[in-house]
Amino acid sequence: MPALENRVAAQGEAFAANRAALEAQLARLRALEARTRDKSAAAAPLFAKRGQLLPRERLGALLDPGAPFLELATLAGYCLDHPDPERSVPGAGLLGGIGFVSGARCMVVVDDSGIDAGAVQPMGIEKFQRLQQVALAQKLPFIHLVECAGANLLDYKVETFIHGGSGFYWLARLSAAGLPVISVVHGSSTAGGAYMPGLSDYVVMVRERAKAFLAGPPLLKAATGEIASEEELGGAEMHAAVSGLAEYLAEDDADALRITRELVAGLGWNARPDAPHSGSGSGSGARYLPPRYAADELLGIAPVDQRKPLDMREVVARLVDDSAFLEFKPGYGSATVTGHAAVCGMPVGILSNNGPLDPAGATKAAHFIQLCCQSGTPLLFLQNTTGFMVGKAYEQAGMIKHGSKMIQALANANVPRITVHCGASFGAGNYGMSGRGFMPDFCFSWPNARTAVMGAEQAAGTMAIVMEGSMRRKGQEVDHAAIAAMRARVVETFERQTDAFYTSGRLLDDGVIDPRDTRAVLACVLAVCDEARRRTLHPVQFGVARP
Repeated sequence: MPALENRVAAQGEAFAANRAALEAQLARLRALEARTRDKSAAAAPLFAKRGQLLPRERLGALLDPGAPFLELATLAGYCLDHPDPERSVPGAGLLGGIGFVSGARCMVVVDDSGIDAGAVQPMGIEKFQRLQQVALAQKLPFIHLVECAGANLLDYKVETFIHGGSGFYWLARLSAAGLPVISVVHGSSTAGGAYMPGLSDYVVMVRERAKAFLAGPPLLKAATGEIASEEELGGAEMHAAVSGLAEYLAEDDADALRITRELVAGLGWNARPDAPHSGSGSGSGARYLPPRYAADELLGIAPVDQRKPLDMREVVARLVDDSAFLEFKPGYGSATVTGHAAVCGMPVGILSNNGPLDPAGATKAAHFIQLCCQSGTPLLFLQNTTGFMVGKAYEQAGMIKHGSKMIQALANANVPRITVHCGASFGAGNYGMSGRGFMPDFCFSWPNARTAVMGAEQAAGTMAIVMEGSMRRKGQEVDHAAIAAMRARVVETFERQTDAFYTSGRLLDDGVIDPRDTRAVLACVLAVCDEARRRTLHPVQFGVARP
């Protein structure tokens, strides 16, 4: 397979400007993530007084030492808990990601009870359900470390209550699919949250700390007049000996996590996948060479100004094995880049953009997607597009029907799809290149990525033309000051909402990542997808019912 040649001027002004801008964005990302960790860690004295581990300490004790952990959606809820970016604490009150427990790859979710006692946040519900859906799609055991104060009734929203029920639906679907659901209850699990252990296949509860009840003492007294203690209603010892809700009674947090690791080891989960396909790179021992060019150079390559051209082959050259890329139909629809490569020994079909999607590019992409489905090759979309071409010539050339062919192929592709927003993602190009709306297996963004129905200036220009036309039709004098003010509002709105931090805060991706980490992230999720498609589950008609 031919290797790509480097054409990047690493000492150029544009490279330096891109690098400086990306480093500033990465500093912003790390500061936000640190804010969340620091906010949770501030509860350390209280946790120590209660003899508890902090949420991140629980996570560390559960995971295999030294094994990789891919944390997902770290910016979820950003500026939705508080509109002031300087006061917002991202993460939506949950830690979640894919890691190894006793050698088994699992989805692990941790209630961040160091923040507001783990009270449910609206985006926390969406994040929790996204993690459940990933676990189901990728056939991962689901482990939840529970300690939640429940909903904040002072901030009650009926839609949060309604949508929250889907979390229970997904728990039942996970169990019925043959995927173990494990709850480790470290503290309170009240009201609707009590169904988290209730719908789990295995429950570990910490003595004197864990509580699970549909109605706590205050609600019980208000609803029925009955007076009961927390331990009588839902203490760990009661559930282990009387109700049967708990299978295992732990002495403290560390003991609960030890029991959980032994439980996962006892499931024999690693014995279940079939032998890896030859060359899959996921446990197959396949040998591969690293890229020929440094990942660090991606900071200077990543486009900050989406109007400036970028050859995405330079990105590919820094992600794939030996920088080797067998381009598919390079002379046809050349603005759409397609071809075969490998990441850590795992084959991928790559689709990217060196310009808008035109009729030939869309046709080529549709052809290539179908070929990858035929060979069972995962698809990697490196988005950097301003959308599908418009104009009389392109409409007459069949842009709509050729773009529709591409979307048909994409929507019905039966191989793993992974998307990375590397730059622009505008208009229907977001859809055609497997944006969130087309449900890729995983979707990540670089900090410089921009997503919108169109560019801010194009949107403002469109509205200015419409506004001026409306004034003329009504016989009014054109108010240029009003049009200028409207343009400024539109530009501000679009610029704010196109930002990768804004979109990631709304779970429109699975996280913002450092471009230099892209290869490692891709290797992780490709291995997850590969293992999922080799694993044979043993589904049951219903989720496992507790006796």
